Amino acid sequence: MVAIAPEREGRTPARRASRASGSSGAARRNPRQRRSIVLTIVMVIFTIYSIVPLVWLIVNATKTQPELFSSFGLWFGNGFSLFQNIADTLTYRNGIFLQWFGNTLLYVVVGAGGATLLATVAGYGLAKYNFPGKRAVFAIVLGAIAVPGTALAVPTFLMFSQVGLTNTPWAVILPSLVSPFGLYLVWTYASEAIPTELLEAARMDGAGEFRTFFTISLRLLAPGIVTVLLFAIVATWNNYFLPLIMLSDPQWYPLTVGLGQWSAQAIGVGAQPIYNLVITGSLLTIVPIVIAFLFLQRFWQSGLSAGSVKQ
Repeated sequence: MVAIAPEREGRTPARRASRASGSSGAARRNPRQRRSIVLTIVMVIFTIYSIVPLVWLIVNATKTQPELFSSFGLWFGNGFSLFQNIADTLTYRNGIFLQWFGNTLLYVVVGAGGATLLATVAGYGLAKYNFPGKRAVFAIVLGAIAVPGTALAVPTFLMFSQVGLTNTPWAVILPSLVSPFGLYLVWTYASEAIPTELLEAARMDGAGEFRTFFTISLRLLAPGIVTVLLFAIVATWNNYFLPLIMLSDPQWYPLTVGLGQWSAQAIGVGAQPIYNLVITGSLLTIVPIVIAFLFLQRFWQSGLSAGSVKQ
């Protein structure tokens, strides 16, 4: 008994110390767990806030005109009229919706594609070449990012009206080619994604600047280019104010301005029963954007240059 007692007495402080350290560790973890719970709740709220309008749009696109005002907005009506609404939307006013859809594709392909190309070439040049006035160009680009596009819409309209470009597709395409944010994004991405040692090795092997850019740099810039392209596509596809003031002929309207015109006709004095067409057209408008994101997201891969340069 005398030999065992000191051993038990020796174990008791150790157990007490381990329990104390465990309780202190739990106390240290509690604030993190509380922050995690709060952040989870905030994310759930933002997710619901983002999904509810989309659910409302999908649900109401399946309703007829009378059911839109006689049933609950977040639940389906008595019937399922989605396909009939789509057919009515595509054939209303001799298929003007398809004309607007084609115009929007034209503005996106030429405008957003051109903006991505120019931003890629300019951003790569600014990132990998030194020339006089580089800091001034950097300041101008940052200043252009800070200026909202709506502030330049009226001056652009006055300038284009002087040369007779208003009410033409060029009035929408030419301003879309300028993307200061895309240029800055490619600039910063190229500075880190393309090792200078890799370019120097290509030059030592006899590769010219154009060959180096198209065979090496362009592949390493793929994630940045896709990011700029998606930003340009979304900005051009959702562009509303610029074509609104530049275009007066409905034949050149994009989807945003055309659906806005339908919405004005469906609400107010002398309203026409086309509110279901406005909702269905809005649903059809977001489908290409979703497809673009699903198709281009596979190009979002990081670490493409890993292992290209020996350390």
